[in-house]
Amino acid sequence: MALRWGRVLGAGAALVAIGVAAAWFLTVPQPASADTWEGLGAPDLARGETLFWAGGCAGCHAADGATGEAVKTLSGGLALTSPFGTFHVPNISPDPQAGIGAWTLAEFGNAMTRGVGRAGEHLYPSFPYTSYARMRPEDVNDLFAYLKTLPASGNVAPPHDLGFPYNMRITLGGWKLLFFSDAPRVELASADEKLQRGQFLVEGPGHCGECHTPRNALGGLQADQWLAGGPNPEGEGRVPNITPGGDAVGSWSEADLVNYFQTGFTPDFDTVGGSMVEVQRNLSHLPQEDLEAIAAYLKAVPAIQ
Repeated sequence: MALRWGRVLGAGAALVAIGVAAAWFLTVPQPASADTWEGLGAPDLARGETLFWAGGCAGCHAADGATGEAVKTLSGGLALTSPFGTFHVPNISPDPQAGIGAWTLAEFGNAMTRGVGRAGEHLYPSFPYTSYARMRPEDVNDLFAYLKTLPASGNVAPPHDLGFPYNMRITLGGWKLLFFSDAPRVELASADEKLQRGQFLVEGPGHCGECHTPRNALGGLQADQWLAGGPNPEGEGRVPNITPGGDAVGSWSEADLVNYFQTGFTPDFDTVGGSMVEVQRNLSHLPQEDLEAIAAYLKAVPAIQ
């Protein structure tokens, strides 16, 4: 009898060990293979700047209240409140100590598209790598090169202020397993080149869905409510529904949307407000054809009432 129970316990221990190993394998940080970031050629700084504005880098990483050319000094420090605690935005200027000046392209690329930090740790999805994952290695190369041309800052942002269990990065492996994917957010009915460009800009660097899509209790986007609006992730008011079925922009034409992106004026001559002010300022730097692509995509996504 004792021998039989010993075998049962031994088998049970083996199964637990296998389960732990499987869980570790499935949730460990997974950077891209090293050759992903090799042989990309000379970066295109003009494309890098377009991605900088499309991605709204200055909106989070510039000093609070910065205007004009000062928004290009990405000193970090902005506090982002959430139901999980307060996230402090890091310095991503070219400073070699406080910023990313000493980072390699691979380290930057893995942070951008895999949510893996320089030390191999999971990054919190307050940094929208869940959207940036749709960027190609060439895009990342261009953006990284452009960021290195911007002013350096020695500012050191404070650490995140998160309570248990959200302060345990190991839990992010499970979160990624549930919610992290680089697949398209919606399937478009047309393969039109303009729509494809709009989808890339909105679902990728523009990360529009990070605010305009509601989240579940674990902070994952509700995929069936893409761009349908919801509670402001920072806790004040609501973010509007920007699908064709929404009250906010559902009746707007593509030309109305483009004009709004360029000028901040709505069709009834109201002006952009709230957190969208910073977004609109960034979008106004994009070329006309990119704004038209974004507008076309927003009119083509499924309408949600």
